Amino acid sequence: MEHERSSKAAPRTGIFRTKSVEQSIRDTDDPDTKLRKELTSWDLTVFGVAVVIGAGIFTLTARTAGNVAGPSVSLAFVLAAVACGLAALCYAEFASTVPVAGSAYTFSYATFGEFIAWIIGWDLVLEFALAASVVAKGWSLYLGEVLGASSPVVTIGSIDVDWGAFLIVVIITVLLASGTKLSSRVSLVITAIKVAVVLLVVVVGAFYIKAENYTPYIPSAQEGSTGEGIHQSLFSFFTGAGGSTFGWYGLLAAASLVFFAFIGFDVVATTAEEAKEPQKALPRGILGSLAIVTVLYVAVTLVLTGMVNYTELGGDSSTLATAFELNGLTWAKNVISFGALAGLTTVVMVLMLGQTRVLFAMSRDGLMPRSLAHTGKRGTPVRITLIVGVVVAALAAFFPIGLLEEMVNIGTLFAFVLVSIGVVVLRKTRPGLPRGFKVPLMPLIPVLAVVSCLWLMVNLSVETWLRFIAWMAIGVLVYFVYSKRNVEKLLLERDKSTTRE
Repeated sequence: MEHERSSKAAPRTGIFRTKSVEQSIRDTDDPDTKLRKELTSWDLTVFGVAVVIGAGIFTLTARTAGNVAGPSVSLAFVLAAVACGLAALCYAEFASTVPVAGSAYTFSYATFGEFIAWIIGWDLVLEFALAASVVAKGWSLYLGEVLGASSPVVTIGSIDVDWGAFLIVVIITVLLASGTKLSSRVSLVITAIKVAVVLLVVVVGAFYIKAENYTPYIPSAQEGSTGEGIHQSLFSFFTGAGGSTFGWYGLLAAASLVFFAFIGFDVVATTAEEAKEPQKALPRGILGSLAIVTVLYVAVTLVLTGMVNYTELGGDSSTLATAFELNGLTWAKNVISFGALAGLTTVVMVLMLGQTRVLFAMSRDGLMPRSLAHTGKRGTPVRITLIVGVVVAALAAFFPIGLLEEMVNIGTLFAFVLVSIGVVVLRKTRPGLPRGFKVPLMPLIPVLAVVSCLWLMVNLSVETWLRFIAWMAIGVLVYFVYSKRNVEKLLLERDKSTTRE
């Protein structure tokens, strides 16, 4: 009866038709598009830690300290973690209530309707594809360091091919197509290695901390050449504050930048359909992974900025290993490089996993070709996995992709905002739904999550906003030209089938 009332309340046609929670759950039982349920709370926590501890902690930390925030980068991580924590609570409730693949896309479909769901799905496609490609190229660079060679690039004719990035994407594509449980086991081994490396950084680095390096904790603001015109933050653009590095503006900008280091815990929600006990496993996986990495991040930033003066970390080539090299710890530098290689491996893996699950959910709903939602004998969407693998491999191998942290950040923050609003909407419209986890202090926590995420978004550059808007405009065009019509055709076929029965 609840589904019938829901169906009557939501229009069968129109861009704001919703898909009830019950229908979303029923769709998971279709044998042709069924994912295998085999992930535990531990598996989900490993996935979360696996994707979060990666490019951010090994490269972004040092650059942000040297170029933007100084020693206060540790506070920037805390601010970013607070925003993530508030959003994570909302994700945990949604994922335990709607244990279906697709994460923010699926949640938005149940609350805001088809068009908004498409927009957020299109947004996540951009986030995961670009992030996986960029991290794959980073993996290739570290491979060169470990092998003691230059970047693994060969020139064929006039085209440079990054064979290292191509290789890692191909290997990961095969793993993901072989089964999610196998992927989680590989992730567990590699994650254990990189967590051990991070702990090594904290323990060894602590002996080389010099208290004077923490002063000043928030360096005086300086004019920055990268903070002018469309390169300055949206907040600076509208307030007329101008571009600056360090100081309070630098700290706020740093929080928006290091947010990239936390991206990934939301990927746990994309595997909701494959969890054995989603009502318990998902909240534990989401909140547990975020808590672990936050403690590790703050510890690493405190050690890093204590080992060397932040002015020695400026430029674009500084990494976590730089501080150890400056202190003469070459052996530690080599270990960190190996840990980074392992770390980036699992980051690429889980980002690609998230990409396939979002596209899988969109295909099953008809917003993408439904034939792509077919699952193989191992219970994985092999077709989508192969397509994602080809696209990511091509981007990573043939295109000189620069640092796109901000572009990835804005997409993720946008998803967080919608999820935080959506959890309030679903509480009002469907209060009787069984929820394995409930956000405390409703609606205060979701409101704070929205405010904090929007604040981080306005501290991203104008250029990033313009690119984001352009990508969304393309998505709107695709929706009205193809996706909307395809869904209506699918619904019509289902109605005819129901009538015959």
